[in-house]
Amino acid sequence: MGRVGDPSEHPELSTGAEVVVNRLLAEGVDVCFANPGTSEMHFVAALDAAPAMRPVLCLFEGVATGAADGYARISGTPAATLLHLGPGMANGLANLHNARRAFTPVVNVVGDHATYHQRFDAPLESDIDALGRWTHGSVHRPESSADLDTAVHAAVRSATRAPGRVATLILPADYSWGSAPQNPLPDKGIGGSETDDADPPMDVAQAAELLRAQRERAVVLLGGIATHADGLRAAARISAATGARVLVETFPARLARGQGVPAIERLGYLAEQATQQLSGATHLVLVGAKSPVSFFAYPGKPSVLVPDGAEVCALAVDELTVLADELGGVVPAPQQPGPAELPTGPLNPQNLAQVIAALLPENAIISDEANTSGVFLPAATASAPRHDVLTLTGGAIGQGLPVAVGAAIAAPDRPVVALQSDGSAAYTISALWTMAREQLDVTVVILNNHAYAILQLELLRVGTQANGERSRSLLDLSRPDIDFASIAKGFGVPATRATTAEELADQFRTALAEPGPHLIDAALPTWSPG
Repeated sequence: MGRVGDPSEHPELSTGAEVVVNRLLAEGVDVCFANPGTSEMHFVAALDAAPAMRPVLCLFEGVATGAADGYARISGTPAATLLHLGPGMANGLANLHNARRAFTPVVNVVGDHATYHQRFDAPLESDIDALGRWTHGSVHRPESSADLDTAVHAAVRSATRAPGRVATLILPADYSWGSAPQNPLPDKGIGGSETDDADPPMDVAQAAELLRAQRERAVVLLGGIATHADGLRAAARISAATGARVLVETFPARLARGQGVPAIERLGYLAEQATQQLSGATHLVLVGAKSPVSFFAYPGKPSVLVPDGAEVCALAVDELTVLADELGGVVPAPQQPGPAELPTGPLNPQNLAQVIAALLPENAIISDEANTSGVFLPAATASAPRHDVLTLTGGAIGQGLPVAVGAAIAAPDRPVVALQSDGSAAYTISALWTMAREQLDVTVVILNNHAYAILQLELLRVGTQANGERSRSLLDLSRPDIDFASIAKGFGVPATRATTAEELADQFRTALAEPGPHLIDAALPTWSPG
């Protein structure tokens, strides 16, 4: 069923895999992060006839999905992933979760068994549709090979549906190797216009009246594309005109930073911090952000972070600049930074941040999964050269290195710096191999404190009494220490180790100056909450 015939007997037909690749290209999707298997071999073969599609091999599906996320955050358009059946997609789900939380458009192409083979429950048979629905996106399973072209079009349209989502196209192997027609769909390109159903936002007049009346009792919380440079400038103007407080969501997908961009504080990760920042607010205006809740439940503490009695309302992101114009606010003149001074002495989180800020090149992209050891980075980099920061949107660790891969492919003319905690790095360390293979200009700095430090902190915050050797052993990464420099060299990435601020500065400067990827294992003191 669904096999149109032998393509060699019907020159007007293509293989199903060729139809899928050609339609992806017609829709503007021209990069595919792949970890294929047997059921995807015809898709792999179809790439030889489609030189416009750039295939990027990843050694683990979580790297492929994370790279697709990073690519779209910088390019604004989706990449495809090519994943092997349900287990392959399952391996990629954690970073698809992060992509969902970043509202990133991603198009997964997931191979499936031939339709007539599925009933035999072969070893790799699984419920791919359920995995696709888990991403809260859309699932597209064509009913025949004749439906492939339309299914790809629908998947891309769904992925680019504002503000962005994960779409999964399931490609049975017999549809892939059989022949299929290229439907006469117009080349739509990227950019769906549909939006999710939601309460209608305030109009500009209503928002202006509210902010003028409430002044500092109002908080504007920015997310989505409102955290790009234009949105931050508009928000700063609104704050200057009304006195309203402005915050950025805790983990923005892409945050503009540095000289010429207002340094707006992020909502704290710890519920206690966020509660303090929102204290006294009578109105919370969401602009591309969700109403804030605690990341986890804690004994005796509330889940909702909005102050009791405060009214939550929304403003459309594209109205932010209009509102700033209506209010007549002016961005305060930024303080001119003095010459950056390089610190000295044994390496620690504070002087590490100072080194990065002092040497960060213009127009850099930071993939930030520094976690606990990155606490000093926001303040240090506020007056650094203009740059973008990509953060851990969904909290599923192992995102930083793959996102750096995707960002570097999306913007080959921009230097990428991956600030990566040691525990999280181990999840997707094979991303280094893809960096080497593609010769990407990524400088990886491993913030190596030999611990799952965030969990050591959380162990105290949840109120447990665990303080014995057995419990501590699950949060300790020092037995044995991980030799990241040796691992990187094994993947083909030049690597060094820094123990002082001076060594880090020398190695960071050299890595930025040389083409291709580099890794610096930055040895920090072993972290302890006490």
